[in-house]
Amino acid sequence: MSGRYETIVEIGEKKLSAIIRTDDEEQARRAMNAAVAGGFRMVEFTLTTPGALGLIEEFGKKTLPGGESLLVGAGTVLSRKDAREAVTAGAKFLVSPVTDDEVIDEAADLDVPSIPGTYTPTEMFIATELGADLVKVFPAPHDIPTFVRQVRGPLPELRIFPTAGVDEENFVSILEAGAFGVGFVSSLFRAPEIASGDYGAIEARAKSIHARFAKWMTAR
Repeated sequence: MSGRYETIVEIGEKKLSAIIRTDDEEQARRAMNAAVAGGFRMVEFTLTTPGALGLIEEFGKKTLPGGESLLVGAGTVLSRKDAREAVTAGAKFLVSPVTDDEVIDEAADLDVPSIPGTYTPTEMFIATELGADLVKVFPAPHDIPTFVRQVRGPLPELRIFPTAGVDEENFVSILEAGAFGVGFVSSLFRAPEIASGDYGAIEARAKSIHARFAKWMTAR
């Protein structure tokens, strides 16, 4: 099994991703450290964040208690150059807000999963036919769980990964609807808390999310 497919399996096991987008490198570092302290083991730095490549490298080398490591990805990947730089820095998966066949091809060449942005079943199907491994739902539909369930009815092969609109209250319902995994963006990393340096609130929210996740996994 290649690194690409091993990573797909790992994404499906971890299921929960912390996704940071800020305009300050140190804030991004401290906020993501809080998310990791709260239990996240899959993280994503968007390339619009200053110093994103350095953060990808830094977090990719972290060794956590017990020898556990992080699965680190890059977001807002919009070109072959972005893809190559992100993977060189240590990114294990590539996420985009749109579907671009060149980015999907480059990800395959680099042996990492591609997760392009899609909104309709047609876009999801086309992205998968182009070689995408997962499909990100962007922007968020009104009712994410119903949307995922309805799309996967006729297209059960899709690995759907919602991000926008995912929060502590709805993520379990989204997973129950058949989502391959979910990403937390502003619902985890609240701008006022980052601005005020209240990283403890981010850690507490991450712990609460993972407590709900553990309860759901136990009950399955």
